[in-house]
Amino acid sequence: MTKDVIALTPKMPDTWALLAGLYAGGPGLSVDTGHDGAVVQLCAADGRPLVSLEAPLLVQVPGEAERLLGGQVTPPEGSFWWTEARASTAAPEAERLAGSVAGRLTTLLGGTAWPPGAASTDVVPVAEDASDTGVSARPAAGGAHPTVDVLTESTAVVMCDRPVIALTAWLSHILRAAVESRRALQIVTPPGVRLSLPLRTALTGAPNRWVVKDPDCGYYDGLSGAVLRWQDGTFAPARDASGEAVVAEAFTAPALTSERQLIVAFRTVHNADENLVLGRALSAAWEALTGAAPAGWGTAEPINLPWSARQLTDLARERAPEPTQLLAVGDPARPALAGLRVTRVERGVAADATLTLGYGASEPPPLEAIEPLASTLAGSHGLTHMLVTLRRGRRDLAVPAHFEAPPIPVSYTLGAEGVRSAGPDHAGRPPLAVRPVRLGPAAGSALHYPLGDGTDAATWPMLERLTAHLEGPRA
Repeated sequence: MTKDVIALTPKMPDTWALLAGLYAGGPGLSVDTGHDGAVVQLCAADGRPLVSLEAPLLVQVPGEAERLLGGQVTPPEGSFWWTEARASTAAPEAERLAGSVAGRLTTLLGGTAWPPGAASTDVVPVAEDASDTGVSARPAAGGAHPTVDVLTESTAVVMCDRPVIALTAWLSHILRAAVESRRALQIVTPPGVRLSLPLRTALTGAPNRWVVKDPDCGYYDGLSGAVLRWQDGTFAPARDASGEAVVAEAFTAPALTSERQLIVAFRTVHNADENLVLGRALSAAWEALTGAAPAGWGTAEPINLPWSARQLTDLARERAPEPTQLLAVGDPARPALAGLRVTRVERGVAADATLTLGYGASEPPPLEAIEPLASTLAGSHGLTHMLVTLRRGRRDLAVPAHFEAPPIPVSYTLGAEGVRSAGPDHAGRPPLAVRPVRLGPAAGSALHYPLGDGTDAATWPMLERLTAHLEGPRA
């Protein structure tokens, strides 16, 4: 299993600090640079990749190290630099070498390393030493990302072992490269590991998989439970005598939780002009449900930038007309994560947000705030629709490798434009026992449909009847 060692330092790792880290293997190793300088790869004399060193990332958002690495690490106070050293499976020395790279960085710059005890300043001899020319630089060979462990015609396999596997910049790059080359991305982890919510969303749908090692069945899919076998260069479901997929016992016997997650998914549409500032609707939702604005935003994890609607708008403008996918995180005291996808549409610019908030057993989700939030989004932020659901799930929002019950609808809101399209009378008389609440002036009101308190799965058929009614012919 590939091991990662992460240096968390109060000072930026400059060129000299990185060189000191790279000399952890002594003379005879080579350094490959590639991927626009985002990755430095330390290689053995025969070309075997040993350690991939990611570009240092300045993390300015509190709580990100603890969210992704657990309570075993105490990061420097304030902002800090996150530098990942990824040991490959190419040589048994690689893990110790990654630890020595990280240890040398923290010795020079201060800070700490994760996992505890992995960092050192030892010189790690590597078999088959190269000539005595020392460390040299040469262009990286084309092809796979240097942190891919196994590459076949159909699949890119990455092996990870850390408390939470996150949607890091390097993993995002691998996912994009896999899509472009028509390969699946399959992440292999030991049992007990969890996925971050953004990574779980990115992996949704075949052929991508989360492959979990299991002492009883070998491997299973951490999101579907299907027992897996390595077949023809990829992990694929094992079949029983009747051809049906087999579900792993480890997936079907989870510990019940009284913790819950509130999921607020909505779309807003805005005019594409110079005055547009994206992210304000998401910030309004965050403040309505937590009492505070988002703490940070970014394009990958750890989420590293302080919240700024104007900065994320500038990024979306730079990438237009291509879509922009962003992440946001809240204060650690109230676990909250959001994905925001910005796209060009016929009417202007659409922003699709999914905000997920975690609550403990004694923390009631603020369902009473949903209707006022719907009114705010409909009246001031161009809301087209909003679906609110509630589910049993971890307060920290991490995704375990066992079955989790699906969310249950709480409410649905149709924006004023949708009400006009469906017809106000038609939209106002759904085939349900509940009556919608009008939001805003009668001439251009949105409609808010309360469905339940998130405890009765019978609200799913209610939602299906409602959406079919709104999309069907007028009475």
